[in-house]
This record gives sequence, C-alpha cells and structure tokens, in this order.
Amino acid sequence: MLYHLLYPLSDQFAPFNVFRYITFRTAGAVATAVLLALLCGPAFIRTLRRLSVGQNIREVGPQSHQVKAGTPTMGGLLILFTLVVPTLLWANLANVYVWLAVGVTLAFGAIGFLDDFLKVRRGRNLGLTARGKFLAQVGVAALAGALLPQLPGGAPFSPTLAFPFLKDLVIDLGLLYVPFVVFVLVGSSNAVNLTDGLDGLAIGATLIAAGTYAVFTYVAGNRVVASYLQVPYVAGAGELTVFCGALVGASVGFLWFNSHPAEVFMGDVGSLALGGGIGIVAVIAKQELVLALVGGLFVLEALSVILQVASFKLRGKRIFRMAPLHHHFELGGWAEPKIIVRFWILSGLFALLSLSTLKLR
Repeated sequence: MLYHLLYPLSDQFAPFNVFRYITFRTAGAVATAVLLALLCGPAFIRTLRRLSVGQNIREVGPQSHQVKAGTPTMGGLLILFTLVVPTLLWANLANVYVWLAVGVTLAFGAIGFLDDFLKVRRGRNLGLTARGKFLAQVGVAALAGALLPQLPGGAPFSPTLAFPFLKDLVIDLGLLYVPFVVFVLVGSSNAVNLTDGLDGLAIGATLIAAGTYAVFTYVAGNRVVASYLQVPYVAGAGELTVFCGALVGASVGFLWFNSHPAEVFMGDVGSLALGGGIGIVAVIAKQELVLALVGGLFVLEALSVILQVASFKLRGKRIFRMAPLHHHFELGGWAEPKIIVRFWILSGLFALLSLSTLKLR
C-alpha cells in the first residue's frame, strides 16, 4: 500500500524513491510486524483468557506439561495479523506471488483455526479428524499448485524442479507438478505442527527459516544475482522478500510472548499456517529441495514421528522414549529451555548450510 501511495510521489519528493527498493520495504515490514505484535500482544492474550481459550494438554504427553494446561492458545491469530498487515502495507500489491503466499498462509491457518476451535469447544485435545485435516491441506495445496502456472501478470511460471549443487539439472515435472507442490506444502505444514511442542521452539525455528528464505527469494527475483549464482530466475519472486521479512518480524514479536514460560501458544492456526507459508515461498522461489535443509529441524521432528510409528507397528518396539524428537530429550532429563536453545542452534546451522548451496553449484 505504501509502495503504491508514496513511490509515485518520488518525482515531487525524492526521498520517497526508497520505496522502490525491496530491501528498504523488507526492513519496514520487519519493524512494523514486531511493533504490531508488541503493541497488540498483551490485549490479545487478555482477550483469549477472558474467552477461556485455554490449551488442552494430551494425557499421553510428558507429565511436566500438565502445568501448561489452561495457557491461552490460538496465538497464531496474532502471528497472522502481524504477518498479513505489514505485508499488505509494504509489498507491491500488483505482484501475484504476494497474494498467493498470503492466500495459502491464511487458508492453512483457517484449517488450523477450525481444529483449535473444536478442541476448545469440546474441552479436550480432539479437533478435526486426522483424515479431515489432511484432505483440507491437500485441497489447498493442490489448488495452489494448479494456479501457479496460470497466474496472470509477469513471466510464465514453469512447473520445473531445480537441484542444488547441480546447476544444469532442471526437470520439467509436467503433470506431476501439482502432486509435488502438495507434498511440499502439506509436508512443511505438518512438520512445523509437530515441532510446536515446547515454548518458543517452533516460532524460533520459523524465524530462522523465514530469514533464510528472504535471501533465497531476493536472489531468485534478481536477474543479475540469480545469473551470477546460477540459480533459477523467477520474475517477481523478489517481492516475496517483503513477505518473508514480515514473517521474521511476526515471529520475533510472537516469541516475546511465547518464550519460556509461554504466556500464549500458537495452536494449529499458527503452526499449520507457518508451515504452509514457508512451503509456498519455497515453491515460488524454486528452492523446494533446499527446504529440507532450511527446515532441517522440522524434518528431524517429523522423521522421528514416522520412524517411531513404523517401528512400533512393525517390531512392537519404540526407537525414541517419546516422539516428536524434543520429547525424547525431555524424558532423557534435559531441561526444556536447554532443548529449545540447542534446537535453535541446530536450526541456525541448517540455515547456514542451505545458504551455502547458493555458491556451491
């Protein structure tokens, strides 16, 4: 909005020329998101408490978590508010990728909201059925994958898959493109959801992933830089840097209230939306395979659940004390803050490794 209002006036007032730069508007989105979260957070949390929107803790989880019962949940609504408003304020709204990223994020958030709402209304940790939630996610992801090559405006979006480290290997997925997008978005969304089990863990890792993809989207949308680094150039993708910046700011702001001991939990409305948002950004920037490295922590958490279930069904034995992975370390005697910080460090290392793929090609 500010881009459309102020940049046209740069001929009369030269300082407004800064609005043409994505880096400036990204910084503005970060600052706006943080300020919105810090200003609106306390009132938002009080409202959740007044409405008795408390977290229901699973009986099968670690017993130490029972003290968290009743902590306000659905804080993901605050994340979405502080993500969408700065994005609309600072981004070029003529860019179709911005609208797709916002739309997918809100759609996944809506699925999570319905799940959280049913849990709160029923007074127990039972919302949407696993099947219903999965089918809803698949539907949103499939629609996004089908729309991408058909979006109006800008250069045509090709349904191709690029490989890190192999600059000349690009595969046209054709009819397999939509199923591939579904796999990326649904996988990313559920991986973040599984990671959201300790105070600040998921939002801290999301902050790191969003900052990393801010770099990837800027590179993908800059023809000169993309050519130099030999990564796929996607006309218009650079504008998603503003979206990623807003996500960084929203994550910082929410972490202020979600850090241990948490005053509010994000709920599925937050975790599903965050995973979906990061996933669609990865798809548009054509850095889908790198997502497994950027979100390495999310992948480890998801894999721990898959391996645990498979091992128990096939062998009748568990691999971990409890899954997801962070619960394994909890039951091993690690204090919650230690697990959180160490997992953040691990997430940061994964991010650094992923950024190295820009040069190692």
